[in-house]
Amino acid sequence: MVEQASAWVESPLQMLCAVEAHHAGLLGPATVVVPRAGLRPLKATRRELRSLGLPGGLELAEPRESMPRPVQAVGDAFSGKVQLRWLTSRPGHIVIVDDGLATLRLLELLAAGPYKPLLRARARPTRLRSALGLAAALRLRLSKVSVFTALPVDDELAEGVRRAGVDLVRHDFAWLRAQPPSAEGPAERTVVLGTSLVRNGLVHREQYLNWLTDLATREPLAYYPHRREDPVDVALIRESPGITVHDAGAPAELTLRGLDPGQRVLSLPSTAITSLRVLLSPRGVAVEPVNVPDDWWTSRAAPALRSHLTGVSS
Repeated sequence: MVEQASAWVESPLQMLCAVEAHHAGLLGPATVVVPRAGLRPLKATRRELRSLGLPGGLELAEPRESMPRPVQAVGDAFSGKVQLRWLTSRPGHIVIVDDGLATLRLLELLAAGPYKPLLRARARPTRLRSALGLAAALRLRLSKVSVFTALPVDDELAEGVRRAGVDLVRHDFAWLRAQPPSAEGPAERTVVLGTSLVRNGLVHREQYLNWLTDLATREPLAYYPHRREDPVDVALIRESPGITVHDAGAPAELTLRGLDPGQRVLSLPSTAITSLRVLLSPRGVAVEPVNVPDDWWTSRAAPALRSHLTGVSS
């Protein structure tokens, strides 16, 4: 009987990248992907993925409240639950798949040495949480760790990660690119991806909404909200003339594969820019990052974070 690997996912991107990791052979011949329960975008992503020709040996399980045991692949390496699971499991092969900007934060911490606690960039942790993050970092040194990412990683950081004993595995959504294009995309020439920067308190709400309104006076827009976007903001955007809001719970990498040549995607700094360029550029679709003006940033957006966001999306 073939041993089945398990992947625990908590976001649409994590789910998609777990499928890609299985397709790449990183998890063995049989994998079950277990989504966290109670998250509507995960349900939509699971439904969309199951409509495609999934790789052989892959199962998309029903959502669950708790992680499977053992768990070989995860997306959120900064989750307290994930770190506790690592500490209470035998060292083995751990695969960490893309989780947006947090993946680059993880690589930076791993490259910086074994005594850097695995903590989120903007976290203000308690002493106990810091201790857990440090214990998790040390435990990873006892395991074989692979980070499976489609994000741009500069040569210096990649070398630092490899010196730390971590296997950096790059991918370009090979499985998804081999699938037939999705259903017909929006009619509008310009598609705007929503952002979590406003809700996270990094960008001023008024400046962002004014930018959208001004853009819609020049041409009709198709707007795809971010899964963590404030519903109040989405409602305001929906009422704006010239903007059609699409309530697609699945990630843009799945829902926008049917765009036609001549259409374009605009986005504030986001890791989705990288993946969409891989998927859409061969179709003649432009994916354009939107630089955030200085007066949009709030005081919570430190200069280092602004630079990091800009660098990821450039």
